[in-house]
This record gives sequence, C-alpha cells and structure tokens, in this order.
Amino acid sequence: MLTQSERERYARHLVLPEVGEEGQQKLKNASVLIIGAGGLGSPVSMYLAAAGVGRIGLADFDNVDATNLHRQILYGTSQVGEPKLSAARKRLHDLNPEITIETHETAITSENALDIFRGYDVIVDGTDNFPTRYLVNDACVLTGKPNVYGSIFRFDGQASVFYAREGPCYRCLYPEPPPPGLVPSCAEGGVLGVLPGVVGTIQATEAIKLITGIGEPLIGRLLLFDALRMEFRRLKLKKDRNCAICGENPTITQLIDYEGFCNPAEIGEVTPAQLAHMNDPLLIDVREDYEFKQGHLEGAWLIPLGQLERHIDAIPRDRDLVLYCRSGSRSAHALEMLRGAGFRRAKHLKGGYLAWGRESGRPGRS
Repeated sequence: MLTQSERERYARHLVLPEVGEEGQQKLKNASVLIIGAGGLGSPVSMYLAAAGVGRIGLADFDNVDATNLHRQILYGTSQVGEPKLSAARKRLHDLNPEITIETHETAITSENALDIFRGYDVIVDGTDNFPTRYLVNDACVLTGKPNVYGSIFRFDGQASVFYAREGPCYRCLYPEPPPPGLVPSCAEGGVLGVLPGVVGTIQATEAIKLITGIGEPLIGRLLLFDALRMEFRRLKLKKDRNCAICGENPTITQLIDYEGFCNPAEIGEVTPAQLAHMNDPLLIDVREDYEFKQGHLEGAWLIPLGQLERHIDAIPRDRDLVLYCRSGSRSAHALEMLRGAGFRRAKHLKGGYLAWGRESGRPGRS
C-alpha cells in the first residue's frame, strides 16, 4: 500500500488513468539494475528514483572526473575524485528517501553477472564498450530479463528494448562486434553533453512502461536520434532464428570471454614461441585436407573451417585449444566462431603454419 507521503509525492502519477495507484504500487514493488552510472546512468537513475521505483541497483567502479560533469548530471564539482556510487547514492536518496539504493562497486563480468541480474526485474544498459554490451545482452537472455538498451556517440543516439522472450536480442541486430579500433570511444570522438539526457530519459521511460505494463515498449524496434537534425527514426527489428544465443539452436549457453570475443587479435593470439611452451594444447588445423596432407603440426585434428560449425560439439571445452591455418586469417575467423560458442580457452596461432615453420626452422612437428 502507498503511504500518505507517497500519495503526495506521486500525485501527478496517480491522476493518470494509465498509471493510477495500481501502477504506482507496481513501481514501488519493482527493482531495476542500471549498468553504468555515467552519462546514460545519470538521467536513468534520477528519473527512476523520482518515479518511485522501489529498489534501484547501480553497478559502476569509477570515480567522478571533471570531464564527466558536462553530461553526467548526477554529480557536482564538489564530488570530483569521489567514487561514483557513493556520490550517486547521496544524490538519489536526497531526491527520494523512500526508495532503496543498492550499489555494486565492481565490474560486471562473466563470473558475477548472472547472480547479480537474477535479483532485479529490469536491466538498463548504460555501458560504453562492446564487451560489456554483449555481456549484458547475453546475461539478460540467460536470466530472462528485459534489456533496456541505449547508446550514444557524438550527436547520435540509439534506444531499444531487447527482450528475447518477446522479440529480438542485441545479437540479433549485431551478431558480431565491429573490428577493434573501428568505432572510437566517446573520449576519442566526443559527445554532445545533452545527448545522454535525451537517450537516458527514453530508457527510463521504457523501464517504467515495462514495469507498469502500459504503452508499447520498444521491443522489436530501434529508435535512432540525430541531435543535429532533431530527427527521430524507427527501424523494425526481427528475431534472428540463427542468433547464437536466442535463436532456435543457440550455440551460446553460458557466458563467455567477452574481451576475447570483441578483441580476438589482442586476447586470442599465441605466437609460435608461446605455442612451443604451452602444456599439451589441443591443436586444430582449419585448412583443407590437401593442405593438411602436405604437412601439419604433430597431433593436430583436421577440421576445415567450412566444417567447423558441424563438428563444434566434438571439441572439448575443458582443454586449451590452438587453431591454425596457413597464415592466420582462417584460424582468426575460426576463433571468433569458437569464442562466440563459449570456448573460453581457445586461441589461434599468429602467422599460422608458415610462421611456425619460419620460427622453428622446420615446417611442422611431424
């Protein structure tokens, strides 16, 4: 039941027929986890707190920096240098002392995401990097939570609700991340200070709609915002039946190594010298049969790249794997496939079979 003070605080909600006391009670009983207490997390958390969401979780591990202040309106100049979560807790409790603020001062990782997400009804993605964005999506799919997505860069923003139970997920739209370095960060490319306010407010609106059951959430729709043209566009999204995590035959059934998935060249390479000192890795040759017959590394399994997906269930997940091809191109692609399927201990041989021959002085181990 709402208290008298709550009825006064939320009076303008209560007179809305679509919300009323029943909808406000739903907000009071709800819990929302906001990943990132930065540009997007600031307006999202403030508006959800003001709206009366009973329990708000914030996940961040950064400190307030002077460069944050032009867009992260949750903080003030006097809080520069403070941990964001302690500063955010004070501000949100001042805004609404009748709600609960929970803080998770840690990076969201494959090890803790599922346990944290299970404790909330709705997840709001306020992240600014691809590894965490894919991690949030996959954890939401595996826990059955709606993912209120937002993204900003320079003068452009995006928003959607990825909810695999009712529509597409983030991977249906972006099956693979862009190559490392192709998309600059906001620190490198800049961002208009008001832009996260626009997109974050849209995210807060979507979270409120999901909780109260009113309106039409952005499930199956991507909202695009161009601040320079002051223009909104909507794109229809379809669920990908071949999606790696929410499709008809998912290949991702547990959280994976997202740094490796998004940055395979940095995380997933092993040099010939490093390979020589590895402790009994399983070698997988992804070349064609005729290439394998001309020479190969001793003990290697032959699984041509075109057949890899069909044989993926036969590959052990509890061993170190090293993929190789002639020069490293095909094995890098194979690595992406295995990483996408949850193989955390897979790497590929930098420079391939040719590099092994040059550095070892012999064409192969056999």
